[in-house]
Amino acid sequence: MSEPTDPILEFQAVNTYYGDLHVLKNVCYTIGRGEIVSLLGGNASGKSTTMKTIMGVVRPASGRVLFDGAEIQDMPTSERVRRGIAPVLEARRLFPRMTVYENLEMGAYTRPKGAGFAQDLERVYTLFPRVQERRGQIAGTLSGGEQQMVAIGRALMARPRLICMDEPSMGLSPLYVEQVFDIIRHINAQGTTIFMVEQNASMALSIAHRAYVLQTGQVVLSGTAKDLRENPAIREAYLGELQVPGAA
Repeated sequence: MSEPTDPILEFQAVNTYYGDLHVLKNVCYTIGRGEIVSLLGGNASGKSTTMKTIMGVVRPASGRVLFDGAEIQDMPTSERVRRGIAPVLEARRLFPRMTVYENLEMGAYTRPKGAGFAQDLERVYTLFPRVQERRGQIAGTLSGGEQQMVAIGRALMARPRLICMDEPSMGLSPLYVEQVFDIIRHINAQGTTIFMVEQNASMALSIAHRAYVLQTGQVVLSGTAKDLRENPAIREAYLGELQVPGAA
């Protein structure tokens, strides 16, 4: 598989540890500008650690993380957000005692609240009419699907160039899963790059351009979404733990 010629995010031989536990092992990713890229793998494969490394929650022991050509592995999270990276966290992670509107406000905390704020808010409300209906409601009282919509809306309020999503379908009904993935596709079509960790490999590969597969902290497969959909190892992963022939 040829790598993108216009990368917005790169991992170059990244190694991360939790104490003595080696979690990401010489990992390399290249995310092209305007792509949807999925990161697949079983439990404890390093997927969530990848997202934490992008956002600065986990610092690499070695290797480089580049955003738009600049090294960011030593930058604080707030600076990464200012530069154009926004997370949609696993299990939504809203501020449950704040209103929907207040949660959306928090998404724009890195920039002044001016005319652009109103435009961004209108964009979120257009994408998610239900969010507009619930804007005065306490976020913790929303359904799981509604909370996920607010979480994506909050990320959009940062005006990101790259959104990193950690398990966007987790805990959602099939109807909301379809809606969320349709919205992800739409956001991408508007020009935002998406890097997505997702257990639902079938849905993830249905909207992704490319994908990587992690196993015990190592990239063991990568390719176009079409190629991976046709790979027997990926099909096997639907039924249980991913087994990749020849993987270390």
